[in-house]
Amino acid sequence: MTDPRVEAMAKVLIGYSLEVTGGDLVQIQGSPEGTPLLLSLYEEVLARGGHPWVQLGLDEVDEVLYTRASEAQLDFVPKFVAEMVEEIQASVSVWTETNTKRLTGADPARQARRGKALRPLSERFLERAAAKELRWTTTLYPTHAFAQDAEMSLREFTEFVFRACLVGEEDPIGAWREISRRQQALIAWLEPRKEIHVLGPDTDLHLKVGGRTWINCDGHVNFPDGEIFTGPIEDSVNGSIRFTYPACSYGREVEDVSLEFKGGRVVKATAGKNEEFLLAVLDTDRGARYVGEFAFGTNSGIQRFTKNTLFDEKIGGTVHLALGKGYPESGSRNSSAIHWATVCDLRQGGEVHVDGAPFVRDGAFLV
Repeated sequence: MTDPRVEAMAKVLIGYSLEVTGGDLVQIQGSPEGTPLLLSLYEEVLARGGHPWVQLGLDEVDEVLYTRASEAQLDFVPKFVAEMVEEIQASVSVWTETNTKRLTGADPARQARRGKALRPLSERFLERAAAKELRWTTTLYPTHAFAQDAEMSLREFTEFVFRACLVGEEDPIGAWREISRRQQALIAWLEPRKEIHVLGPDTDLHLKVGGRTWINCDGHVNFPDGEIFTGPIEDSVNGSIRFTYPACSYGREVEDVSLEFKGGRVVKATAGKNEEFLLAVLDTDRGARYVGEFAFGTNSGIQRFTKNTLFDEKIGGTVHLALGKGYPESGSRNSSAIHWATVCDLRQGGEVHVDGAPFVRDGAFLV
């Protein structure tokens, strides 16, 4: 019997996040591990008159590709994949990792090369999204691998996920609309302002956002959600930042990351663990050393680090930077094959000033 919260999650994702209507071609991506949610999504698309198209993948495929493929094979992308990006009206991706460390031994240079090959697809995907031609969202189905990373049992992690998603609420969609309203009030205060100053342990960072657009992340693009972000002016980031939590991506954990910026560009990067990998990612392409996104985490229901960016960048009382690709709808002009978000916790001694006025202190919003 399917957990009723899984069915509720599907209803929120299809009816609220993606707003599927009759005739929409909806891509549903995941692996067999997430079958209960994938089936519920499929049923909900049908119920709303859409055309569901399921793409099942195998977690082990990337490992084989990076190990066995020639350079020509790493560069190859079938034409029909580009055609798919043009045809779909909506897309939902369900993360269902069974081993989050499976790519730890993969060659970073080969990963970067594959990223460059796929870059035109991701850029076109985001262009269509910015033009409101395509709706998309990403979510997660609880697995043992995710639970182990978060240092929880599967049962405990499952409860954490559903609580963060608000799908146990009597009216989940109503709850997300209320979050949207509260976040929009913060955006209304930020919109006319130009400069942000982040202060904290080993952190003194300036960046400019004048003329850029703040995005209300209220359960439409990520699920769960809870952040507001923009694309800072590319050459405006100056100073230093030390991230509180490991940067977990590309199959690796990079711990105790510190970055120094000058004229928008990372000019010095250090890490307590996997520094060599960090430097390799920064050299992926020119845009990898620039910031594509700056964001405030607002989800007070997420209070612990899980080693999963979907949750960690939403932790209430934090900020995060994403190096690399920015979102066109925010005004970002930064282009890269990477988009790597890392979180800085402000709940103990952190501050943010906006145009000289206090905006956040110890993780709490002051406006």
